[in-house]
This record gives sequence, C-alpha cells and structure tokens, in this order.
Amino acid sequence: MALEAGTIATLHVKNRQEYGWFLEDEEEEAVLLHNSEVRDGFEPNEPVEVFLYQDHDGRMAATMDRPLITLGEYGWVEVVGEEMRQLGIFVNIGISKDALVSEDDLPYKFEVRPIEGDKLYCTLKLDKNGRLFAKPATEEKIWDIAKRANKTDMNKDFTGIVYRTGKAGTWIITDDMHRAFLHPSEREDEPRVGQTVTGRIVDVHDDGSVNVSLLGRRTERQKDDAESIYDYLMIRGGKMPYWDKSLPEEIEKRFSISKGAFKRALGKLMKEGKAYQEDGWTYAGAKPESE
Repeated sequence: MALEAGTIATLHVKNRQEYGWFLEDEEEEAVLLHNSEVRDGFEPNEPVEVFLYQDHDGRMAATMDRPLITLGEYGWVEVVGEEMRQLGIFVNIGISKDALVSEDDLPYKFEVRPIEGDKLYCTLKLDKNGRLFAKPATEEKIWDIAKRANKTDMNKDFTGIVYRTGKAGTWIITDDMHRAFLHPSEREDEPRVGQTVTGRIVDVHDDGSVNVSLLGRRTERQKDDAESIYDYLMIRGGKMPYWDKSLPEEIEKRFSISKGAFKRALGKLMKEGKAYQEDGWTYAGAKPESE
C-alpha cells in the first residue's frame, strides 16, 4: 500500500544522509525524516512511528510529532496568520507545517471568516492531485458528535465555538457538545466562524439540539438600557422629549433599542424614583407631588 500524506505509519530506517534519515515501508517506498523532525526516543535500529505530510516543496516527508488531526480523524485546530485571499487560511495541526483550509470551505462573507486565534473542527483530506488540506467538519459530522441536551439545560449558560453561518442564523457547538442554533434576533453582532462565544440556552428541542441567545438576560439588559437612558437624561440637563408613547422609530434612532425595551428600562427608572413622565417628556428624579 502506497505511503499517503495525512496518515501515521510505522517505517524502518533505510539509511542516513547529512540532512536526515530515509525511512521505508515493506514496499521499499522511501520518505525523508529530516533531522529537525527527529525527537527523543528515536532508535535507528527500531521501527519508528511517523506522520506523513508534504513539505514546502510538495515532497513526501515524515515527522515524529503527533498531529492534532489526520485523514478521517477530527479535532480542534487553531487559525494562524492572516487570511490569504483567493487561497484560504492556515491552521496549526500540531506539526512544523501548517495546513491550508481552502477558500471554498470558508464563508462567502469575509466579515464572518475566521481570524488568527479562532478554532475550527477539522479533519485532513487529499485533493484530486494528492495535496493535503484541512477541511472543516460537515453538518452531518457535527450531528454525529453532538450530545443530546435535556430540558433541565434550559436557561443554562454556555460557552461554544461557531462552526457555521448562514442567512438563517449561526450554528454553534457548545463545550458540552450540544448543537446550538443562534437566531439573528438573539445577538447584537454576527459572530465569526471559529469564534468562541458565551450566552445562555433559551430552548431545548426534542432532537436534543438547542436554541441559544448571546444577549444578556432580561434583567441585565434592562439594567444596561436604563443606565444608557439615564445617562442621556443627565446629558440633556435632566429632561428629554421621549416617553413611553414616543414612536418606535424615534426610540430606535435615538437609543438603538426597541420600544418594548425602552418602556421596560424606563419603567425600571421610574420604579427606582430616578425618572418620571409628563406631557410627552421624561424628567430625571422623582415626580413632584401635586400642590
């Protein structure tokens, strides 16, 4: 069987050269183990287990380093360096040579493509010319590794990594290995593929997958919105021409929140005695008592 890049093989030493050792299989097919790829425990008179890959000149080479992924085996790999337009991005697979994730396997939108430090769940593959690439997991593979969530997971916090984006939303695999879907209404900004995100589970489906939100819990959001509205009030000298009957588009334009969120935040300020409404205006402080 021919030696194949992306696999681990046990080979025997054929001979030594100035720049390394030539190893061979039972078919006497030779591959170079460069001196820089020799590790502790190497014994020239014993079989050596190596990972096969293509060097920068496209020649078959060997390393004693154990890769994070191989042909058909998946794992998390980290993006290194900047994206190379019309080529793709490189990921660290645990050896001295990084692997390329093809442009064809990246999102169409550049804004959501992985950047340095992001992580992808990948395997290795060979193209029709025998060149080695890293390939992100398919949806089918994610379903294979995903674990079922229980109804008791509802409203729990989670951390996960984005593995796919689309017009409908964003798909995430959580640290607990739950397959999660993020609707655009449950986020402020669209996360990148490979980005680590944190949020909470908002729904658990019968198939064990979950829906998640990256927005704060309602009480947290009310607090943030209330603080922003109160700050605006103070900047305007303690009064503003907005109240709970203002038009939704006016509120959206000024505060970048929905009218419902505005009313909840304003209600919180009023309950705390920090604001009151009168004749289409909102004022800072408690409402004066009528004479």
